[in-house]
Amino acid sequence: MITVFGSTNLDQIGTVTRLPKPGETVAGGTFSMAPGGKGANQALAARRAGAQVLHVSAVGADAFADLALDLLQSGGVDLTRMRKAEAATGIAMIFVDAEGENVIAILPGANGTIGPDDAEHGLKDLSASDTLLVQQEVPQAATRRALEIARERGARSILNTAPYLPDTGALAPLADIVIANETEFSLLSGRPIAELDAAMADWVAETGRTIVVTLGPEGARAMGPGGAITVAAHRVEPVDTVGAGDTFCGYLAAALDAGLSLEDAMRRAAVAGSLACLKPGAQPAIPQSADVDAVLAG
Repeated sequence: MITVFGSTNLDQIGTVTRLPKPGETVAGGTFSMAPGGKGANQALAARRAGAQVLHVSAVGADAFADLALDLLQSGGVDLTRMRKAEAATGIAMIFVDAEGENVIAILPGANGTIGPDDAEHGLKDLSASDTLLVQQEVPQAATRRALEIARERGARSILNTAPYLPDTGALAPLADIVIANETEFSLLSGRPIAELDAAMADWVAETGRTIVVTLGPEGARAMGPGGAITVAAHRVEPVDTVGAGDTFCGYLAAALDAGLSLEDAMRRAAVAGSLACLKPGAQPAIPQSADVDAVLAG
């Protein structure tokens, strides 16, 4: 069982010829809305990977809430610990350019009301056989309490360091496994990306935890007490990269929860993350388990 504790948003997505610079207006193309939020994205990814998933989060009592929960509900994610807050549903405003790159602004809304009490209630059934997956789009006090509860119960805990915050460095060692992209890990370690291997080794020696660094088209690298692992990405021509990292996190958690080794879980997650770049949007682009199986079998 995987419990995902984190954000739920409605993504509002505009396509543009190129990403605007500060103070600049550029011509746009299409507009769409789709369910999003890093917590919700990762919950759906873990579910599509085949895991049983409980999503602990909050949405507003507004018209956007049903849209934000649509794919989670139809996909079979357990929403019984979803709280209705006296605030607007969280919104992500996203621009995607012709190359598939994006810029995102988050308006937290109901996500900003999530606190330690939500962790206490939402994780009350967490056990040593479960996996907890958290990110950093809800207040850090709540995320910290969720990680503490996982440690108290003996559950596996995974922290995705996106978006990177000033106290991420202090929070990260509470998790068993930390997932970061290159930029986030450079901030976490205080070392340049050029020193990635040495920085990973030093961080593991200091914390005793496992670090997984996603490298985009170069795949992913991990280091932990058991040694180093490198896996390749599945090569694709990206349409939209917005959901790739969340897909990786959800698939990795699901594979580990199913008993796969870290290396096999990373290989599966890397393929899933690549496939998520082939469609626009975050949740609509998350691949089904059968799609990942087909690539791995090939």
